[in-house]
Amino acid sequence: MSLAVGGGESVALLGANGSGKSTLVKAVLGLVPPASGSIEVLGTPTTRRHRVPWQRIGYVPQRIGAGSGVPATALEVVRSGLLGPRRPWADRGRTAKRKAMAALDAVGLAHRAGDHVQVFSGGQAQRVLIARALVRSPELLILDEPLAGIDRASRESLAMILQGLRAQGLTLVTVLHEMGELADVVQRAILLQDGRLVADGPAAEVARLRDGRVGVSVSGGGYWDHGDHHPDAGGPPAHHAPVLDHRLPEARPSTGRSTRP
Repeated sequence: MSLAVGGGESVALLGANGSGKSTLVKAVLGLVPPASGSIEVLGTPTTRRHRVPWQRIGYVPQRIGAGSGVPATALEVVRSGLLGPRRPWADRGRTAKRKAMAALDAVGLAHRAGDHVQVFSGGQAQRVLIARALVRSPELLILDEPLAGIDRASRESLAMILQGLRAQGLTLVTVLHEMGELADVVQRAILLQDGRLVADGPAAEVARLRDGRVGVSVSGGGYWDHGDHHPDAGGPPAHHAPVLDHRLPEARPSTGRSTRP
């Protein structure tokens, strides 16, 4: 597969369980190496981990990691986002607290800073994780299934937060099973199936493929070819360098397109 995400884009990675979404995200984060080809994040190959500016990348996992019985407040969880492997205590004190409080305020939880995350709802815990990812003021934010396991009101609240981040120019890459309440936040969607890129284009059109309302030639590997210009493709803006560039030569999308009767 070959894809690029431009600065300021809001992109969804869609697909069923086992489609390759999580593997792709792990590869982008440098946790697993690509079998072939290359991945660049903010202009740097992920194989050169020590060169990648990880502080400019925020990652939001599905669940909070403080559920092991160790009490942690929302403020403590968010401040942990400032810790680094080389200088783990570099961001302590008032500056760190100010940054963490600003991040909590951005997700509407500044008033809950001193509360333990164990008492938070799933939606509130998700917002704490977003605040932790935002505390370093990243340029790229990657979210893994942020809608999973939270109620509708929380999903709508999350959509408003992400819409605001998008308006500020933050690049968003969101792993989703389906678009749901984020349909208005995502401008472009990438559909994966069995490790192959099946479609890449305007979110509404790709969502129709995901829902099965339009047929697609999976054996050919593509809804439309990345080498062809699609007028509504919503690809990386020409004036922005890609923040994420992923090329795996063994899987190439085709021009195959069919319509289900």
